[in-house]
Formats: sequence, structure tokens, C-alpha cells
Amino acid sequence: MRRLPPLGALRAFEAAARHLNFTHAAAELFVTQAAISHQVRQLEQWLGLRLFERRGHSLTMTGKGRDYLAEISLVLDRIASATARVKDGVDGPLRVTVLPSFAACWLVPRLDAFQAEYPDIDLKLTASAQLWDGTGSRFDLGIRSGLGQWPGLHAELIARELRSPVCAPSVAAGALPLREPADLRHARLLHDAPRDAWPLWCEHANVMGFDVQAGLAFDDAALALQAALRGQGVALGRLTLAERDLREGRLVQPFDIAVPNDYSYWLVYPPANAARTDVAAFRTWLLGQAGQDAKPGRDIGQAQVRDHRL
Repeated sequence: MRRLPPLGALRAFEAAARHLNFTHAAAELFVTQAAISHQVRQLEQWLGLRLFERRGHSLTMTGKGRDYLAEISLVLDRIASATARVKDGVDGPLRVTVLPSFAACWLVPRLDAFQAEYPDIDLKLTASAQLWDGTGSRFDLGIRSGLGQWPGLHAELIARELRSPVCAPSVAAGALPLREPADLRHARLLHDAPRDAWPLWCEHANVMGFDVQAGLAFDDAALALQAALRGQGVALGRLTLAERDLREGRLVQPFDIAVPNDYSYWLVYPPANAARTDVAAFRTWLLGQAGQDAKPGRDIGQAQVRDHRL
């Protein structure tokens, strides 16, 4: 059996500690100042220690009070979050299935911003390339690459995909610098699936006369970009995934040719989930982040887009 102090006294203490003012705490909780004072005194008696030092109209916290506030604030936040989920018919964290490459390169580096904006929403990300049909209770949302057509799911475009050669600055300006597409014959090519992407890009760039199937191969786009970051060769980068590394100078585009992929990145979810507050919050934030990437002045390099499909 848990031995817990009165919940009303805990709320009074937490509000008074945040404001360091009984009057302001009373206004927040819609009670009288005398009620706040009484509940705080009740809690101190229950604990057998002082939480505040009172000197006239001045209120300061004791060391024990500060320690207790740090713990109680977390507990009350969890109670508020759990209550909101129950009211929305939701049990547990917001569960999102994400392509591993998109999670590693695009989503995870931005999650600090989401947590800062929505601290009461817990996320559970599952990195998986497996298809999700929207049935069952394993996931609430998915981020997938495709044509935007998933029967029974609502799909919203996150970003269209372009491919262009990317590499570390040291590779682009190395002993055999990459000044024009034909210079790729001197570079190690980095491949991800599908393996025919480099041959198609070279065909559209009018580059011939060397083995475009040679080089290192990976089954995930994020791994190919990681190898490029480490100077191990030139990847045919998916520019949505490479956006941050390009913007911050860790990767460069040596050439001005980008080729659209047939597939784009989509947020998918069952239509019934649209009314949930946590789903709506994640959707709004995610599409807002994607919109920032697409704003003028944040384009990836100066790539000329050629209307061929990879």
C-alpha cells in the first residue's frame, strides 16, 4: 500500500514553489491564499520538515523543498500527460514507425525541437522498412517512402526526393578534384538500394566510359551518407536526408545535376487517428519542419533538376 501525502497539498506546494508567492499560487488554482498556506503547512507537517522559509512577505525554499519540488514536478507532469491521453482514448506513448534512413538522418536530429514544443507527448520510434497497413494497435503513425497510395491510410507529403552526388569537402577538393561529372571515374562510388541509381544518374549526366557499378554498396541510404561523411567516396545522396550535412558543410555537392526519384516521403496514418491531439500535434510539427526545409534560401546547393526518374 502506497503512503502518499494529500494530492491537493502537493498541488498547492508545487504552485507556491514555482511562483514563490502564495497569492499567485492561489490565483492559479482558484483558491484563497489562506487555503494555499494551510495546504502547504499540512504537507510540511505530514513530511515532518520545512519546505519554505517565511520572512515577512518573502518566501524562499529550503534545500529539502527544492529537492522535493524537482521530483514532484515530474510526477505532476506525468499525471497531467496520462490524464490527457485517457481523455483522448489513448494509452501510452505516440508510436511512430519510421524508415531507418529517414529516422537517422532527418527525424532524430530534430526531435529536441519537438520535445521542447510538446513536452507532454512521449514518443516511441520504431525504425523499420517493413510495410505497415495501419491496422492493429502497434503504431499510430508511419513515415514511408512511396507514391502516396496506401489503401486505407491517409497520406500527406513530407518531402519530394532528389538525388545528386555528395561527398566530403576533402574528397571534392582532393588530389583528383571533382570539377565535372567525368571526374567521377577517379572516385570510389558509394551505392545504396536500388543499385541501378548510379548508372541512371550517369546516363542523364552524359558520363560514360567507366564502371559505374564498382565501389562500396550498402542496403540503407543512411549508411551510404555516413560513408560519404567519412571521406570514403561519393554517394548518390538523397538530398532530403543529406540536407543538414550539406547546409552545415560536412557534405558538398560537386555538380549541379539533381535527378528526381519516383518515390517521396509521406506521413501515413489511419483516418480515425486524425482527431487525436497527440497525432495532430506531431503532424503539425513534422509538416512545419518539412516546410522550413523547402523555404527559399534553404534549397540544397544550386542543383539543376533534370526531369528523369530514379
